[in-house]
Amino acid sequence: MIAEMMDKLVMYFQYPFVQRAMVAGVLIALCSSLLGVTLVLKRFSFIGDGLSHVAFGALSLSAILNRIMLAVSGAAVQGILGVFVKNQMLLVMPVTMLVAWLLLGATKKSKIMGDASLAMLSVGSLGIGYLIMNKFSSGGNVSSDVCSTLFGSTSILTLSDFDLWMCVIMSVVVVAVFVLCYNKIFAVTFDADFATATGTRAGVYNTVIALVTAAVIVLAMNLVGSLLISGLVVFPALSAMRVFKSFKSVVISSAAISVLSAAVGIVASILLSTPVGSTIVVAQLIVFIVFSIIGIINSKGRKKV
Repeated sequence: MIAEMMDKLVMYFQYPFVQRAMVAGVLIALCSSLLGVTLVLKRFSFIGDGLSHVAFGALSLSAILNRIMLAVSGAAVQGILGVFVKNQMLLVMPVTMLVAWLLLGATKKSKIMGDASLAMLSVGSLGIGYLIMNKFSSGGNVSSDVCSTLFGSTSILTLSDFDLWMCVIMSVVVVAVFVLCYNKIFAVTFDADFATATGTRAGVYNTVIALVTAAVIVLAMNLVGSLLISGLVVFPALSAMRVFKSFKSVVISSAAISVLSAAVGIVASILLSTPVGSTIVVAQLIVFIVFSIIGIINSKGRKKV
């Protein structure tokens, strides 16, 4: 039985699309875990879910662009629109990053509070996105297209070289931002007011965190879909916090948990023929339960001492 499973894995990993899925999955999981710690501690974990709905709406706009491209006759126009239709991230990522930036400004300047404006935008984008996809879908099975987008059932296995390179570039950017701005992010995460009082431009770093989060959310849609992104962002951070207490140890352990869960989830989905995204989230949920039990045991041990 084990030998057959190993042979199946070896066979599948000979295909380039599986190799791309594993590389992209690990990189996306790494970026999500780094940002997840900050978002959970700042109580912004809901942003991932809201921005994923915005990204879903932007993704649906590609259907309209596809119709326009087919309707126009100019080669130049078709060429420009064709780039956006073929590489959907070129449209989805800027739109999502713009909304993230607007939400950050709305938190302090708008009469509608940040959580309310996020709820309005996320639900509105989800509704508009489904309406657009229903009316302008190029495929015959709209329900299947929507399910694939919301839950990421097979999209990670159909990544193009462009998508993979986007994952690599954004992973380098996220890791670089986190390493270079580690002290500032640490200060802004725990006490933004104190950080501002000591000369740190908290607004700038909050904006950077929001924009990078939006970019990672768009990439993560290919891995787990729109509705499961919060699990990818929140579960590793919460799992690490059950056992570790310092910020640095939580960040490192969260990254390790996320990468391992993504790798195990992708492998398990291949062996069990299950959806990739939901398998990864279930793997992270199992890790969270295990770490919660370990945390309870450790706390009881400390009380006895």
